[in-house]
Amino acid sequence: MSPAIFLFLAAVAAQGDTGSFVIHNFRFASGEVLPELRLHYRTLGQPRPDAAGRVRNAVLVLHGTGGSGAQFLSPLFAGELYGAGQPLDTATHYLILPDNVGHGRSSKPSDGLRARFPRYAYEDMVTAQYRLVTDGLHVNHLLLVMGTSMGCMHSWLWAERYPDVMDGVVPLACFPTQIAGRNRMWRKMSSTTSRPIPTGRTASTRRSPAAYVPRSSSCSPPVAHPWCSNASGPPETRPMRTSPAGSTRVSPRPTPTT
Repeated sequence: MSPAIFLFLAAVAAQGDTGSFVIHNFRFASGEVLPELRLHYRTLGQPRPDAAGRVRNAVLVLHGTGGSGAQFLSPLFAGELYGAGQPLDTATHYLILPDNVGHGRSSKPSDGLRARFPRYAYEDMVTAQYRLVTDGLHVNHLLLVMGTSMGCMHSWLWAERYPDVMDGVVPLACFPTQIAGRNRMWRKMSSTTSRPIPTGRTASTRRSPAAYVPRSSSCSPPVAHPWCSNASGPPETRPMRTSPAGSTRVSPRPTPTT
């Protein structure tokens, strides 16, 4: 990073604000209620209302899965968009960069609730964003909602649910349809393995979810396969296998850890 870019990003960060907005008794679509839902955010620039009091320069920028609002302070993003005369010049725009539920410094399962954290979906995350913008930051109108990946999907939901609150959306790196294929498989696996399993173990115990490995009561002839109850030998030495359909490979059963 050049010294000029470094100084520019430092100046951008210095002109902004950061904080957390707490929503009390937030009700999720599942019906579960969290007494306090915390949304961390960063803002750059200042809101500019028109004569009628309607904010005209606010832009909500939404990150993808596993990210946070801080990623939009990188040279690849901020260095191309936030400078003088650039599309999101912070001298003329008010940028809102939240950490979504489950990400960054906002409320997430790893804060302590772990598997007991309410199940949340995109609609819950978008509802929380809306509450942050309107109730937390008192912004009554958005010039633009833009997002990348998961944030891109959120921007489509904003367009569907709150069309009167904004002028437009810029969805980046997604399509307005359900996720499928490998993307959906990995997300489902991650979600499922953090929930209670047949042995009574959960993600809160920090144990491997070994019960999810398919097992048969016996194998004939007896061989060291991880799905056979009569398998022998250390789990880490048991071979990988191919499913009967020949399309899915299952890794050896992991050794439980405490």
